[in-house]
Parts: sequence; structure tokens; C-alpha cells
Amino acid sequence: MLYATLKAFHLLSIIVWVGGMSFAHFFLRPALTALEAPARVILMHAVLERFFNTVLYMTAIALFSGVWMLLLFSNRGSDPGAYLKMPMGWMVMAALGTLMVAVFGHIRFVLFKRLHNAVLAEKWAVGAAALASIRSWVRINLGLAILVVVAVSTT
Repeated sequence: MLYATLKAFHLLSIIVWVGGMSFAHFFLRPALTALEAPARVILMHAVLERFFNTVLYMTAIALFSGVWMLLLFSNRGSDPGAYLKMPMGWMVMAALGTLMVAVFGHIRFVLFKRLHNAVLAEKWAVGAAALASIRSWVRINLGLAILVVVAVSTT
């Protein structure tokens, strides 16, 4: 029961995180081209601030639940004569998931800070450049998420 609960929290946190990235990148951003640059930058700042604050919790939940599930799995091998082999997909998921969290940290604490400062200073070109950098790194994280899904579903 504990493992199933952890897995549910793990999956739900990932769905919010990756789903939010997909929504913002593929749907929200293109729709905002109808707005003038200042309004577009201000709106994306407000959306990303809320989203990134939520993702801070989602990444913590994903890491915590993932590590706990791995510990539960490894403890099953503590029985004498038991042999457990962690699936390769799990190892790939753990490595790439950790990398995704690091990429998010860069987005949230470096790139978003640039966006935030640009909005406060009303420097719309600087804000647009920060959004372009955020978009590039979000693409990387979406690519890593795809690799995780492929790794886990094929092993």
C-alpha cells in the first residue's frame, strides 16, 4: 500500500510538471504572439512565477517519492538468498530525473530571476531574451522527459 501511494504521488507530480511545461511551450506561448511585447512578457512572468513555485513542490515530491520507492525496493533484497536487480529503466529514470531537476533549478533560480528583474525594470527586450532562454531549457527538459518515458516503458 505504501509503495502504491508513493508511486501515485510520484506520477502525479511528474504529470503536473511535464504537463505544465508542454502546455506553456506548445499552447500558451504561441497564443501570446497576439499580444504586444510588454504585455506578453508581463503575462508570461506571472504565469511562470505561479508555475515554477508549484514545480518546486512537484520536484521535491518526485525526488522524495522516487528515492523512497527505490529504498523500499532495495530493502526487499535484504532477505537471505534474495537477489534483486533494479531494472535499467529505473536507473535511467533516476539519472535523467535528477538531471531534469537540475535543469529546472537553472531555469527557476537563474533564468527566471533575469526575467523577474527585467519585468521590474520594464526592460522588455531583456525580458524577451530571458523568456527565449527559458524556452530553450524547457525544450531540453521536455526531451529528457521523453527519454525517461521511453527508457521506463521499454525495460
